[in-house]
Amino acid sequence: MAIDLSEAVQKLKEERGMSEELIRRTIESILLAAYKRRFGNVEHAIIRFSDEARKVSVYTKKNIVDGVYDPLSEIDLAEARELNSEAELGDEILIEEDPKEFDRISVQTAKQTAKQSLRDIHKDSLYAEYKDKIGELVIAYYQRERNGTIYVELGKTEGILPKKFQSPRETYGVNDRIKALITEVNKTSTGGLQIVLSRTHTDFVRAIFEIEVPELYDKTVEIHKIVREPGYRTKMAVYAKRDDVDPVGACVGLKGVRIQSVIKELEGEKIDILKYDPDPKRFIKNALSPAEVRDVIILDEGKHQALAVVADSQFSLAIGKQGMNVKLANRLVDWNIDVKTDLQFAQMDIAVESRRAVSQLFGDEFSRLSELPGADKATVKALKNHGVDFIEDYIDLTPEKIAEFQDITREQLDQIQKIIEEYVEIVEEDEIPEDKPAKPPSPDAPEEDSGYICPDCGAKITLDMTNCPNCGIGLSFEYEEE
Repeated sequence: MAIDLSEAVQKLKEERGMSEELIRRTIESILLAAYKRRFGNVEHAIIRFSDEARKVSVYTKKNIVDGVYDPLSEIDLAEARELNSEAELGDEILIEEDPKEFDRISVQTAKQTAKQSLRDIHKDSLYAEYKDKIGELVIAYYQRERNGTIYVELGKTEGILPKKFQSPRETYGVNDRIKALITEVNKTSTGGLQIVLSRTHTDFVRAIFEIEVPELYDKTVEIHKIVREPGYRTKMAVYAKRDDVDPVGACVGLKGVRIQSVIKELEGEKIDILKYDPDPKRFIKNALSPAEVRDVIILDEGKHQALAVVADSQFSLAIGKQGMNVKLANRLVDWNIDVKTDLQFAQMDIAVESRRAVSQLFGDEFSRLSELPGADKATVKALKNHGVDFIEDYIDLTPEKIAEFQDITREQLDQIQKIIEEYVEIVEEDEIPEDKPAKPPSPDAPEEDSGYICPDCGAKITLDMTNCPNCGIGLSFEYEEE
């Protein structure tokens, strides 16, 4: 007798999402469990399905013999010919069994096997489904909370949002909608399934931006790195693969529409989007946004130590509340950044030569007054109005010309002069290298020490001098034999 399974198969497909192959194997295991309970073993059992797995039949395979010793595996020739007139000794014949004739215990065993098989299959299918979704966003609904952990409904199963993965800005109520990132999918020791969600991972911010910004989704704009202090501030460095695309503008959107959607999802968390630059100095400047950085000094390239110089008004903004801004900048650029004001930097014990060498390491050359680190903008602007834009123009100023500057004080000029002396090396065109020897004295010259003069400035020198007392040039005396 064939069993009609149409309704059961359809229900399993809809509710459990099981494939027909999986349904077939499940039904087969159930019937074999009942068969074994009824007949003792399944060695001679045959399970056959219709083409669409809608109907199933149970058979016992028996050998045709003349004299039966084992009723389970053998059948008499006369009885076999009643079923099939062409049956012969030694042939095999399939005898259909009616599952309805199985005893109560066999049926109960089949039910227990069915339940366990369906549970295992359901868990395996859910595990495989959600394992492939790690790193994706899902919509969950708040169900309950225990010891800080929120239990959410995911539709087919339940997930958890641990306390450490919750933003301190957020609170939830029953049935509240929660968008979260799947971070872990594990099988528990009891055979259950544990799906761990998070709203604090940096990939959560990445996934939200990819939804809001098409350029990120199609890889026109790439995210270099994201660092985050959940609930407070996020910094994201981006770059474009095409020159005609502004990566920061693409992420912010027209009138800030795109970034406002992300901020709303993060419950008002501040977000700094900045442009990634392979030059560490420019990258550090960008990373300290929204503060404006005057200059960045690389102190130790190997140890990734740098110094950022800012105006007094920008110092608190660069540091941030509880040092949050500079901490995130450190993590974003992977450098140890020390922020100093102009005054603090001027008081630091850093040799002028070291500062120049550091600047030259990255090819920095100052030509304009506006490029000088720490130069007062008002003074630079006033000088430019008088036609003094380049450092060379300033150096060539005469006292008479300086006296004409009614809008610039002596203190302001002294500050510019100090910065130039600190950062710019001035070389005269007719300067002679220090190792150039002085003109050697003639053997016939008088032996008085006052008989020699400096070859550069003409000052009197003596044989025991190594440097000219007037111009400081290095001296050496050589004698030639006639």
